[in-house]
Order: sequence, then structure tokens, then C-alpha cells
Amino acid sequence: MSAKRHFRVWRGDANGGELEDYQVEVNEGEVVLDVIHRLQATQAPDLACRWNCKAGKCGSCSMEINGMPKLGCMARMSTFAPDETVTVTPLRTFPIIRDLVTDVSFNYTKAREMPAFAPPADLAPGQYRMKQVDVERSQEFRKCIECFLCQNTCHVVRDHEENKRAFAGPRMFIRASELDMHPLDARRDRKEFAQASQGLGYCNITKCCTEVCPEHIKITDNAIIPMKERVVDRRYDPLVRLGRKILRRDQLEPASTPTGRPGDQPHVHVTDSPAPFVPAGVQWASPEAAPEAAPVGADGRLPLTEATFDRAGASSPFGDDVQFPLPVEQLRYQPPTQRD
Repeated sequence: MSAKRHFRVWRGDANGGELEDYQVEVNEGEVVLDVIHRLQATQAPDLACRWNCKAGKCGSCSMEINGMPKLGCMARMSTFAPDETVTVTPLRTFPIIRDLVTDVSFNYTKAREMPAFAPPADLAPGQYRMKQVDVERSQEFRKCIECFLCQNTCHVVRDHEENKRAFAGPRMFIRASELDMHPLDARRDRKEFAQASQGLGYCNITKCCTEVCPEHIKITDNAIIPMKERVVDRRYDPLVRLGRKILRRDQLEPASTPTGRPGDQPHVHVTDSPAPFVPAGVQWASPEAAPEAAPVGADGRLPLTEATFDRAGASSPFGDDVQFPLPVEQLRYQPPTQRD
């Protein structure tokens, strides 16, 4: 059984665009991505749309359907009323390349700034042992398919482009939380790094990221809130601060670096532009001090200027012999041509 349905699809590129109307045939049991493919085959052969598996596991077909961030392959047409207009637009948070395809390189830049897992120095590969309870605790976060719907819907960067430099986003917070829970991770400053360099304090727990996650990961409840609580316990709990002073724990703990190996000099990405993927004023592999927790005043409170200070990134998790992001002279980006 098939029927004609009214679709409005955003067409354009970085220079501008508009919603175009289509009347397209829809069959029983189809999803929005099926309809997009039929549009490409019958009416709009130049319509650009990113997709891969069509099974809800690759995260490629992220788009906004009637204003809600969704996977095109998981949005069933049966969930819309027969006379309802279906509006399909690209992810609003990221720069548009063409039609429904956006530049999500912001997320990969933030992933490269994330310090990698630091294995224990006294264990060789193959000797790692973990209790099942520790495995299960972080297994939920491993379900992430990197569709970046959570990054797109987070209002910290969705409505404020200037925050992209200082804010890593929900996807990176679940990775930071997972590593902080890992019993074999040698780094002990995950909490401080999340606070000082990833903008954990920008999140105000609206749970919109959890709402749009296609894997039903409880991003806010199981990752962000516990991470915030651990930051508060370590940095601002008066009893913990008193105990650290009495036991001189600050002096006993060795200073760590983003690689987890004492003495390593980090190489970080520093830019004067508001978005990390903009090459204006870029300094590649410039040495910076290791990330530190934000300074606390005599009253025990975080100063207001913490929200605006220049945060250092971290070294590449791929090794010191690989520089990320690539130098400007090695970039091969051809901007889209204007359609007639």
C-alpha cells in the first residue's frame, strides 16, 4: 500500500539555501531515509545525503526531522500522521557542506584533544585484568555510534558558536567518564581535565542529549552528573580539602601529563578563532603546560573569569609522531560550488 506524502527538504550549501517542496510516494514500512533515496532516484538526483548502513549502527544519516534530531534510517513514516508534512533539514549545530550533509569535523577535533587511555606502567599488554562489575559499569558508553545527535542538540554549542572552542560536548563527556571509571587507567586527572579543558561546567543538565540518543545511553544520569559530582567531591568538598592538606596528598601525588608519562611535553592545538576547525591564527604543535584544575578563590568558589579563560588542549592520542589537526598547507578542502 502506497500513498503520496508532502516532504519539505532543505536544499543549499554554505552560501545559503531554502526548503523545497516535494510530493513523493511512500510505501508501507518505510523510513525517512527510504523516501530520501526515492527523491534522489526520481526527482532530485543532485540531493546530497550522508548514509551508510541503514541499520541504525553507523550514525551517518543524522538529520533533523520536523525539528527533532534523528537518524533517517530509524524514523519510521508510520509515526507521522497521513496528512502531516515531513520537514527534513541538516544538523543545525554544524557548518553546512551541501543539502543534508554537514561538516562534523568539530567532533573529531575534540576527540583528538582527549587524552587516550594510559596503561599501567607495571603491566604489559595481555596482562590486564578487570572485574566484571568494572566492565559492565562502562559498557553502556561503548554503545555510542558517534551519530553526534547529542552534540547537535546540546544548546551550549547549538545556540552559541563561540562556545565550541571551550566545550567538548556530551559525546566527549561519556568518553571522559568511562576512562575516569576505568580501574587500569594510569591517569588520575581526568576530572580536572574535564573541568578545566573540556568545559564540563558549561553543561546545566537539561538532558536533551539523552533524549535524542538512538542507543538510549543515559548520558546525563550515568556519565555527566557522576562526573560533576566527582569534580565537586575532589575540588570543593571542605572535608576532602582538609584531608588532602593534613595528609599532604597534593605533595605525594606525582604530577601527570596528558600522556600519563612524567616528563612528556604535550603538543596541543591552539587557535585564536572561535571554532577549532577554522584555520585563522593557528599554531600547530605548540608546547603548553599540562591542563590544571581551575583556581579557587579564598571563599572556595570558582571565579567568574573561569568561563572565559584560554583552555589548553591535550596531546594527540595517536602518538607524538602524528600531528593533529593537520597543518594548513596539508589540508585539501575544496569548497562546494554554487548550484544554478
